[in-house]
Amino acid sequence: MSQNRQIRDVVFVDGVRTPFGRAGEKGIYANTRADDLVVKCIRELMRRNPSLPAERIDDVAIAATTQTGDQGLTIGRTAALLAGLPQSVPGFAIDRMCAGAMTAVTTTASGIGFGAYDVVIAGGVEHMGHHPMGAGADPNPRFMSERIVDPAALNMGNTAENLHDRFPAITKDRTDAYAVASQNKLAAAYAKDQIQPDLVPVATMKPGAGWTVNTVDEPPRPGTTLEDLAVLRTPFRAHGRVSAGNAAGLNDGATAALLASAEAAAELGLPVKMRLVSYAFAGVAPEVMGIGPVPATEKALRLAGLTIEDIGLFEINEAFAVQVLSFLDHFGIADDDPRVNRYGGAIAVGHPLASSGVRLMNQLARQFEEDHSVQYGITTMCIGLGMGATVIWENPHFTGASTDGSATAGITSATTEGSAA
Repeated sequence: MSQNRQIRDVVFVDGVRTPFGRAGEKGIYANTRADDLVVKCIRELMRRNPSLPAERIDDVAIAATTQTGDQGLTIGRTAALLAGLPQSVPGFAIDRMCAGAMTAVTTTASGIGFGAYDVVIAGGVEHMGHHPMGAGADPNPRFMSERIVDPAALNMGNTAENLHDRFPAITKDRTDAYAVASQNKLAAAYAKDQIQPDLVPVATMKPGAGWTVNTVDEPPRPGTTLEDLAVLRTPFRAHGRVSAGNAAGLNDGATAALLASAEAAAELGLPVKMRLVSYAFAGVAPEVMGIGPVPATEKALRLAGLTIEDIGLFEINEAFAVQVLSFLDHFGIADDDPRVNRYGGAIAVGHPLASSGVRLMNQLARQFEEDHSVQYGITTMCIGLGMGATVIWENPHFTGASTDGSATAGITSATTEGSAA
């Protein structure tokens, strides 16, 4: 008896996130559990997609970098139960540091492509206020004694300074200018109501202050100027170039996405916001982890049969401005290219480690909906200990014309036929 192992198309149905908060006692989520943030996202996905029977969800994959306390106990399963999904719906936890949610998506998407799943929920959470980066970690002493990694590799700020050393054309002035632009683009996106549709309101309580319903991100600093950034200290190196102003902050937040096979989406009447084309992960020297998106993107493009010229939109996680600029320089893309991070990025909105991958996807999906002239877009990010991750998506709304009716530049060097699921 022959077995049918045809790879199926995978689609991004919907994605949501909590507003991102600042980590610490003064942050909006100081007294909120990490798993409760995930539960909010799962419940909102189900509310927004009422044609999906909960029992049709085949798995729940939730990422966290520090899997302990309120981020532990196989959080994919516990969050599914807490969200009221049927006990028949399984779940698991996943970790690839900053690319946790992105890996949750690619892992479950692979299951859909293979035929093991029809519908999944994938996302991530990081409560950096409850679980500071590296808390409880016990790096093997061989890393240092046998020089397996450079000591700088264990401090993300040092790896960013190393990137500046490697690419002297990326000056502090350039990174500060990029950071100001990120703040401005996010503020403009908020003014146009481009961020709010995918935010889940979260009620929080502070002793003595009562309850607050949080509906917007806490980290942004609209109105930031170059002069503001010029005076910030550079904590990772005397007279360095990396500051709190040109890097993502320490944040709390959660994300979740609904993925399905194209057939299941059609059967259940679910929307299709994006179609998965290809994805890739790549390793680089840990002490310059920020360059990771470059080989990951080259690999994903090769798998898809595309070139960088085919990509009409880029959602690049802004762990550090220098890391984004090293990617742009490699591919010959201008610092202010309008295809890049149209709504701003993590420097402005925040980067709760394992949750950020789905934020990138939410924003790309929203931009696909707005701009029918774009056929392909990518979500990409650097990852601690020297890795990069890239996912290429296709716009289901692509018509070859912009929303104002004008023709777009040809993005036709390849089709997606035969590309990875």
